[in-house]
Amino acid sequence: MIDLASLTRIGFLTLPNHSMIACTSALEALRMANYVAEAPLYSWHVITLDGAPATASNGLSLAPTVAVHEAGPLDLLLVCGGVDVRHAATAPIADALRRLARRGVALGALCTGSFVLADAGLLDFHRCAVHWENLSSIREEFPEIDFVEEAFVIDRDRLTCTGGIAPLDMMLALIAARGGRALADKVSEQFIIDRSARLPQARARPRPALPDPTLARAVKLMEGTIEQPPSIAAIARRLDVSPRHLERLFQRHLGTGPAAYQLGLRLERARELLRLSPLPITDVGLACGFQSAAHFSTAYARRFGRPPSRERTGAGAPRPGGHTM
Repeated sequence: MIDLASLTRIGFLTLPNHSMIACTSALEALRMANYVAEAPLYSWHVITLDGAPATASNGLSLAPTVAVHEAGPLDLLLVCGGVDVRHAATAPIADALRRLARRGVALGALCTGSFVLADAGLLDFHRCAVHWENLSSIREEFPEIDFVEEAFVIDRDRLTCTGGIAPLDMMLALIAARGGRALADKVSEQFIIDRSARLPQARARPRPALPDPTLARAVKLMEGTIEQPPSIAAIARRLDVSPRHLERLFQRHLGTGPAAYQLGLRLERARELLRLSPLPITDVGLACGFQSAAHFSTAYARRFGRPPSRERTGAGAPRPGGHTM
């Protein structure tokens, strides 16, 4: 684990269409720490590859900016991602990040900036936080990275966090390491927030309440075996109940049978992968347990009213301003 107290010179590498709230949440935490401590605990630069300001997803830009090679000594560089980050993950950006890593600079990411680090091979065999909307697709693309459902993760010299105001939480961890918990609490008080407890990231699509423990175990098993879905009879055996009992539980609490529910999980995962990953359609089907491309296409069209190929032609594209990679 890196000494978090030593990370005082911080760069914010702003990519095109970066998330302004993620970037400024982190930056403002540092400013407020200096204000509350009445001391220059932190310094920072807003950075781009060439020094020209990058336009955020809201159409605004942060200034002044400096080129990455003119930023001076840094302890930590945070890659600030946002919408359509794949187009921002260029070879020159990857080369610049690798050079910094070789010099011993800690690297981190805000929002979808984690994808840029992953694409550059700089997160291999690390734990990593990424926005919940992108978890399924990025796990398929980078199986050597341990993606977790936490608001932020500090794993050795890699610091990653999700979007929104989660970067504020990560910065509070740095502030507490340097100035103590009392200083971090004072920063929270200035922002009129309570960050006394570290929480997992909230999902916009929470799992429905499952009052029956056997049903909850069945659903968890289905969610964990999407690539190789077991039969309903096999699930019933694992849970030591009869298939008929499992059928009654699903019908009573979820209004559908277990086979239909399992198929729905697989198709929802397929839609996420089609929208948020570059995997070929055939690979998406295989990743979701469909051994036949024809079966996948038919099941998908029956559920969503369009074939999988149309998710790649705009019909099912994510809305502007989201966290799509």
